[in-house]
Order: sequence, then C-alpha cells, then structure tokens
Amino acid sequence: MTWTAPKSSFHSLFFADPRVLTAVETSRGIRRRQPRQVQQEIMKVTRSLVSVVDDDESVRESLPDLLKEFGFAARAFPSAQEFLASDCVGQTRCLILDIAMPGMTGPGLQQELKRRRQEIPIVFITAQRDEAVRSRLLEQGAVECLFKPFSDTALLQALNVALRVR
Repeated sequence: MTWTAPKSSFHSLFFADPRVLTAVETSRGIRRRQPRQVQQEIMKVTRSLVSVVDDDESVRESLPDLLKEFGFAARAFPSAQEFLASDCVGQTRCLILDIAMPGMTGPGLQQELKRRRQEIPIVFITAQRDEAVRSRLLEQGAVECLFKPFSDTALLQALNVALRVR
C-alpha cells in the first residue's frame, strides 16, 4: 500500500513532490526531512530578495513562504504595474513572474525592465504547457520557465542559477 500525502490547493498548484510542506503544515510547525541535495542547496542561498509577481492570490500568499523556507527574503505583487511602482525593483535579485496576467503580461514586464536597463534574472511560472512559449522566453533571456506543478527542487535550482547569473 502506498501512502499519499493530502493535497492542499497550495500543494497542487506548485508541487508534484508530496514531501514538500504545505502552508498548513508549516503554520502548525510540522517539519519533514528534506532530501540531502535540497538541504545542501538551501545552505548556499543568501538572503537575496526574490520578488513574486502573480495575479493569483494563492500564489502570492504561498510562494513567499516557500522562498523564506529556502532562506530568501520575499515580496509579492499582484501586477506588473505594482511591482514597477514599488521600491523593490532595484533591490530584487530574482523575479518569479507569471506569464499571463491582466494588464501588463509577464513577457511585457520583462521587456519593460530591459527598456529601463534593470537587469533582473527572471524565472517564469505558468500553468499552460507550451514549449514554444517556453523556448521563446528562454531565448529572450529568462533563466527558466517552470510549468505548474513544479517541484521545490526545480524552483530552488532555477533560483540558484538566476542568482549566479547576476
């Protein structure tokens, strides 16, 4: 018999790996052992600011918690315009960015940052599996484009690559 971890909406949005803590488990102080490779990667991370721009409220509430577990400082924004208007643009060391958002899209924000000469490494996230879009974003300078659900390990690896790029 195989044990399957209960799925929360947070868990199913981001992770294929049932060993990852859900937001509820984190708030209750539950800890699980992480694979050795992930633990080693976490130790390498500095308190760099990672900004999340996503119109989905559950992403904005949950992903910063995971980033803090990894050792990052994190800020979340509901739109590209709010991110651009914030004082975080110059402090952000990596941007986790949704592709499809009302108003300015993720790729639109990427182009605006280039126009402003703000070189922030970008990790795109999307629920739409489209390899052509992924390839185009990578060609335009994105560090990675992750399809939901993605593992904590895949996100951490993308963040580590992004921070080495800068």
